[in-house]
Amino acid sequence: MPEHPTGLAVGDEVEVDVTAVAHGGHCVARHDGQVLFVRHALPGETVLARVTECGAGERFVRADAVAVVTASPDRVVPPCPWSGPGRCGGCDFQHVALARQRALKADVVHEQLARLARLEVDVVVEPVPGDAEGLDWRTRVEFAVDDQGRAGLRRHRSHDVVPVGHCRIAAPGIDALGVTEHVWTDADAVDAVAPSVGDPLAVAVPAGEVPVVRERVEVAWQGGDGRELGLDREFAVSARGFWQVHPGAARTLVAAVSTAVDARPGERALDLYAGVGLFTAALAEAVGPTGQVVAVESDPTAVGHARANLGDRPNVAVLAARVDDAFGVARPPRRGSARPRGTRPRKASRSPLLPGSADVVVLDPPRTGAGRGVCGEVAGLRPRVLVYVACDPAALARDTAYLADAGYRLDGLRAFDAFPMTHHVECVARFVPA
Repeated sequence: MPEHPTGLAVGDEVEVDVTAVAHGGHCVARHDGQVLFVRHALPGETVLARVTECGAGERFVRADAVAVVTASPDRVVPPCPWSGPGRCGGCDFQHVALARQRALKADVVHEQLARLARLEVDVVVEPVPGDAEGLDWRTRVEFAVDDQGRAGLRRHRSHDVVPVGHCRIAAPGIDALGVTEHVWTDADAVDAVAPSVGDPLAVAVPAGEVPVVRERVEVAWQGGDGRELGLDREFAVSARGFWQVHPGAARTLVAAVSTAVDARPGERALDLYAGVGLFTAALAEAVGPTGQVVAVESDPTAVGHARANLGDRPNVAVLAARVDDAFGVARPPRRGSARPRGTRPRKASRSPLLPGSADVVVLDPPRTGAGRGVCGEVAGLRPRVLVYVACDPAALARDTAYLADAGYRLDGLRAFDAFPMTHHVECVARFVPA
């Protein structure tokens, strides 16, 4: 095996003992003082790991388990032949029994909260109804297109296109489109969508006018005051816009968020990072005609759809703005950008359309999280309850710490397996004044 002056090099193969799961779909191992983040492994296994990438300063390396010396009892044969070292990067845990996948995700959420928020929280990852043993669930798939116009999925951490014939986690309607069987000239990607209302469709990217699809959500929950509440509504959403990709995720999250918020008649609610208005609609139902809901969303297309989706709700206002801009939180400078000499930085100012107080707040930020500034401003509204929907455990943990600094403590947490076979997990966290 070739030597490297400061440790392992790309292509090296070493036998290692795998310890804990890590955030991002890897497991941790060590070799001569270097940390290895190993894909396709399980805690407790001994594997032959092939180095695929060296990190900054070579303090850690990324690797694939190319052979298993001692297997975990939770290891299974991947249901997809395109899953494994050097193949499609879409799934992280196809080699893991489904129950163990959820336990690993719970371990990651627990570890992130302990490390970044200094909290010990018991975590159970709950299944989401609507998939077949973790398969056949993904209703939105972006296919990459290579130089010859062939569609497929990306190799892990690569621009290479793997010609996957049948994606095992894609919903049946996606497969029926036959995206990988066509030649897509002048396309960089193809978005395939199987909405809950209407027929599946494929959209070449870049494209002209992007189609609008409709998604139906029917869900019921009970308010803390004993009221039976529900939502039965169709939502217009761009075929390339954001919508939960698991067929059961939208109704599951609406029920979880609505129960945690327990909005009451006459209250004022804020829905931040509102998208096309899914949680806004549920909040409007709960606060009733005497209450008020303000939704904040930055994407112009989503704002237009939110206003149309909620046009029959006079107690809803949709504010088109970035959440940080609406609160007057200064944006961090872009990496590598410089302010012209002789100019002053623009002073951030709070939107006059944003209320100065709220009874309840729901926020569903992007994967990067809300950040310290937004968390502080949200806490400054002094809501009696704040519910945070998170698709990234590390961002949730960081923002949990920021909210604690601003006087809000974590009061409850639920986690959902909205992305089986992958490392992703959806969390719903409830915060109350400390």
